[in-house]
Amino acid sequence: MKNNEALRCLLCKKPKCSIQGCPVHTPVPECMALYRADKLEEAGELLFRNNPLSAITSQVCDWRQFCYGNCILNVKKIPVRWYEIEQEISDLYLFSHQLRRNSDQLKGKKIALVGTGPVGMSAAVWLHEAGARIDLFDANRRLGGVLRHGIPGFRLDKKYVDIFESMFFLAGITFHGGVHLGKDITIEELSAEYDAVLLGTGAEKPSTLDIPGEEKAVPALPFLKDPSAFKLGPKVIVIGGGNVAMDACRMARKLGYETWVYYRKTFENMPANPVEVESAQFEGVRFKLFQAPVEIREDGVVFCDCENVTDPESGKLKTHILEGTEHLVPCDSLITAVSEKPDYSILGSIPAEWDENGKLKALGNVWVAGDFRHGATTVVEAVASAKVAVQNIKDTL
Repeated sequence: MKNNEALRCLLCKKPKCSIQGCPVHTPVPECMALYRADKLEEAGELLFRNNPLSAITSQVCDWRQFCYGNCILNVKKIPVRWYEIEQEISDLYLFSHQLRRNSDQLKGKKIALVGTGPVGMSAAVWLHEAGARIDLFDANRRLGGVLRHGIPGFRLDKKYVDIFESMFFLAGITFHGGVHLGKDITIEELSAEYDAVLLGTGAEKPSTLDIPGEEKAVPALPFLKDPSAFKLGPKVIVIGGGNVAMDACRMARKLGYETWVYYRKTFENMPANPVEVESAQFEGVRFKLFQAPVEIREDGVVFCDCENVTDPESGKLKTHILEGTEHLVPCDSLITAVSEKPDYSILGSIPAEWDENGKLKALGNVWVAGDFRHGATTVVEAVASAKVAVQNIKDTL
């Protein structure tokens, strides 16, 4: 045992950190007990079986919102840094093991996984273990989805994605890169050829600001995928307050640009992991709050001042633009990161159906998971969604 944080864990019988704090319900007490006993192999296997991406989620997860934020010791403001221990255990296990069959439940079944981000990668592990033959499809030439093409290397070393490429190759899982759904192959064709299809293509369609001049802005996701493809000017403004916005502003700053983040609410309202916001500030990114863009011009962005107002009926916090406060902020380049949404056009002629919670439903033998079902979520929430979909596939086939 290297990390003495483990000794502070109370090994709760009903752990809030995993029951209500972790979307994928990581068995923290069980793993912590194994870690204390120096049974790292057993702890690693337990973590991997529960969440194949534990070595990744322990790095990019918003642990302040999930495990760390729900530790019972938060009462004393001394929560256990479980994510550090999870990283140590998961690293050791991930880079020293290969996939294996654990059952023949789905033997003889062919399953297509479309999208090879968190959903496709985790589902491939679970379905392979259950005996299915797996084919992975992705528009990109290499697998990983947002883990490879969205989250920057300074937040996640790509070796954590590369190892899955090797693991899948050795396990006989076939990857078909450069395949565009709706163009090179259709959902209908996959549905006819495979016993089950799981869509986990994520939310890669940028939401719009719906303001004049928006065509001059650079969407954050394409910028993060290939920063060298964009020629930015000396001063860059990033609009948004989520994790993608933080990745974009930190990337721009690391490339040497004077970088600002403009956001319409407070730091406390930002959906981004507070650690990422703090990192951006430490690296020199500057922030301007209560600012809403109303027009993009050649020489900069016109913003209006905002204020937060609590709606008396719903009790929800709403942002109001203050009239007469328009002002031009000069900048050379603008990056927009105001959330992303799924591209449902890839469903083709298959009619989309939503449940009572507004989530996309399974369509025949076509299942959906992650951002494609729920809208933009975190990596660990995408894995949790994949786990539900995989279980439904197992129960159905």
